[in-house]
Amino acid sequence: MDKLSLDALGHHLQRLRHQRGLSLSQLAADAGIAKSNLSRLEQGNGNPTLDTIWRLATRLQVPFGDLIAPLSVPVEDAGVQVRLVDQGNGEPRVDAYWMSCAPHTLRQAEPHSAGTRESITLLSGQLEIGTQDGSRLLSAGQSHSFAADRPHLYRTGDTGATLLVVIIYAGEETGA
Repeated sequence: MDKLSLDALGHHLQRLRHQRGLSLSQLAADAGIAKSNLSRLEQGNGNPTLDTIWRLATRLQVPFGDLIAPLSVPVEDAGVQVRLVDQGNGEPRVDAYWMSCAPHTLRQAEPHSAGTRESITLLSGQLEIGTQDGSRLLSAGQSHSFAADRPHLYRTGDTGATLLVVIIYAGEETGA
């Protein structure tokens, strides 16, 4: 992520933390990251992973998209790039993301809030997507929806994959 994007993320993260009345120590402990790492992030330094941003959004009780909304570049980590495309403002809350996974990538995603569903449409490549209850192999043009309030995975083989991810949050709860 470039310096301008890191600064935007840091300022936004700090603003959300203050709005919730959390100290640096509280949020860092709740998210399972070092206080010094959180401080660096808020100062626009560091290189946050998707998991770190995810845990921060969850602890701040905001959708992942709310935390990365100020960014104009994809968030990148371990062969995965994610970019917020749009956020709905109706009920239920719907967020859309563009996602790219490099060849031989396994992304294990943490659960979203209770009742959240995810819908994947594969744009290119092949992708295995699913939960512990079962996964499905998608080819370009295919879609799959599943309950995303439990751990789920995205796995590519010899080719990468590009996909559209739509997250539909249940009811008024919009936690990540």
